[in-house]
Amino acid sequence: MTATYTIDVFSSLDGFGTTSGNWGGYWGKQGSELLAHRLSVYSAEQRMVFGANTYRVFAQMLAASTEESDVRDAWVTQMRNLPATVVSNTLEGPLDWPDATVVRGDAVAVVARLKEESAVPLRSHGSLSLNRALMAAGLVDLVQVTLFPVITGQTGTEPIFQGAADFDLELIESRTLDGRTQELVYRPTLHV
Repeated sequence: MTATYTIDVFSSLDGFGTTSGNWGGYWGKQGSELLAHRLSVYSAEQRMVFGANTYRVFAQMLAASTEESDVRDAWVTQMRNLPATVVSNTLEGPLDWPDATVVRGDAVAVVARLKEESAVPLRSHGSLSLNRALMAAGLVDLVQVTLFPVITGQTGTEPIFQGAADFDLELIESRTLDGRTQELVYRPTLHV
């Protein structure tokens, strides 16, 4: 049986994954329902998959944070404690992540092998360029987008799907969190 691979991204309404502005984490829109839901998602048994750049950002962000900061929300701590595969030809282990392994090679081949061998679902939070390549290769089963109610036209950075192939999306699940944030889960199919 092939493991399910889920892309998990945060997005502004206009499709940006981050901002250079003074919005703060979650664009200042986090609430107790969002944080509890994220914790439940990350409490399930699964393996994280990261590209080198996302791993570096997370490791740096966590190292610079304190227990009281938004960076250390319970779901982030839970994510950090899940087993992880970091696909990189530049990083050397051991990594500053409790159960992370660096795997060298072509990301498509690495994840195809992981999908065949893993007994648990695979999930990637962030890792935009890695996941665009995996989508193009047909390795992504679900795209989970947490859509924050903001437009970051002046300060948005990292367009989530810029340069991606064209996909049709089948809506599998949707929910509203804290009365304002949408979580949408889609099954992608390459548009031909």
